[in-house]
Amino acid sequence: MDLAAIETSLRRVQWEFDRINQRLSARRDPLDGVVIDNMMAGYAFVDTLVADGIDLFALGSSKHLLELNALVLCGTSSARRLAYARHLEATERRFYEERQGGVGDLVEWYARHADESAWSRAAGAYTRILSKPQLFVEGNHRAGALVMSYILARDGEPPFVLSVENASAYFDPSAVIRNTAKNSAAMLFRLPGIRKRLAALLREHSDRRHLLG
Repeated sequence: MDLAAIETSLRRVQWEFDRINQRLSARRDPLDGVVIDNMMAGYAFVDTLVADGIDLFALGSSKHLLELNALVLCGTSSARRLAYARHLEATERRFYEERQGGVGDLVEWYARHADESAWSRAAGAYTRILSKPQLFVEGNHRAGALVMSYILARDGEPPFVLSVENASAYFDPSAVIRNTAKNSAAMLFRLPGIRKRLAALLREHSDRRHLLG
């Protein structure tokens, strides 16, 4: 990945965020410098996972999903991780023990859809992470975006990167997904259309400038 190009896109969103926020159906918290720094640590980690050929959804790899969440919350700061220790422990318990929305649900969904396109798998995995009950206690949007990036990059496609051009089209369906329960009628009848829309967004806004070479 071209991490410098990814950061440039995120910084543009930061500068334009007030204007973007006014267009959203549900307002979002500002994209501050700490959030961007932590996301960049996450993208670097995704890049390493892909380069090392690690299957994020294979048995024994779930610790890497937890690390993605820790990175978006704490970055690489050992002091911040120490301050967040109880939160990270609670997240790990939820991650492994939640029957409807834990890592088992995500891995099983991914295995059932292994023959679909990278765009569809990325959008679907994001939907499973973000819908209720969410995979993590906090940071599901950001960790979900990194998981989408991993799925796309492993298939040779550019990562998903938030931009001024795609922000509204990304945040608005995310708000709907976040408020939808996994085992609800809405998930059964409404979410497939939203997932399809998100997959189309990923394809439409794929930017090869975010890849080196």
